[in-house]
Amino acid sequence: MVESNVAGVERRLTPGMRRMLMAAGVLVALAGIQLFVFSERTDRFFAWTIEPPLTASFLGASYWASVLFQFGAARERLWANARIAVPTVFVFTTVTLIVTLVHLDRFHLGSEFELGTRFVTWVWIGIYALVPVIMAVLWLVQTRQPGGDPPRAVPLAGWVRTLTAIQAVSFTGMGIALLAAPVSVAWPWELTPLTGRAVGAWVLSLGVAAGHAVLENCFRRLRPAALAYTGLGVLQIWALIRFPADFDWSSPSGVIYLLFLATVLVVGVTGLLQSRRR
Repeated sequence: MVESNVAGVERRLTPGMRRMLMAAGVLVALAGIQLFVFSERTDRFFAWTIEPPLTASFLGASYWASVLFQFGAARERLWANARIAVPTVFVFTTVTLIVTLVHLDRFHLGSEFELGTRFVTWVWIGIYALVPVIMAVLWLVQTRQPGGDPPRAVPLAGWVRTLTAIQAVSFTGMGIALLAAPVSVAWPWELTPLTGRAVGAWVLSLGVAAGHAVLENCFRRLRPAALAYTGLGVLQIWALIRFPADFDWSSPSGVIYLLFLATVLVVGVTGLLQSRRR
């Protein structure tokens, strides 16, 4: 929720929320290693087996972009400049918990898996069971802190706000579609019901972030998101370079996906440059 300033007092980011964002940043960094570095070894190093490797690389790139998002938000002094990360992380972790429970039979929990693999799986389940609850409590505490928001120092350019609004609608719709019918949605590489919904959780959270960005309407408040957007675009391009054979380059969905990466990079880089203005 975007609130106005109250008697000139600016609401600070609480220590609890700062620590939560930093801890979550460490956790997603570890998940990124499992998925982006060991994209072809998820049968051993991740909570479930992912095929093709491009899917694992996509998820890993998204996790590493989230590291930039959450660490960037944790470094901010004011709540207004950090809060875009909170609803996005909350939605993602909640939806991913639901996806995990729906597809629990696909996870590495049986005795046929190595002890280390089962340990990683239980850690995954524990994290997604706890983080949404802790985040919700800290979010409530944060909203009760005294003060309000500083004035919007650098409003979004009209074309940026329009493009971000289009992204918000597109990402939200695609995320919901992937969650509801993961194997029926046109996608430029092969998805299973589990991986399709895992991808859908990320796409939906991107829609939440983009919608929030439109409401904030201030480049300075969106610096963590701009940093993450830029990182996401670069990392997803690198994923395609690593596994080009998994991608259907000539399909309409492939062309749309490449356009998606282009718009993410344009908005991200523009946001980074503009957020430094005084």
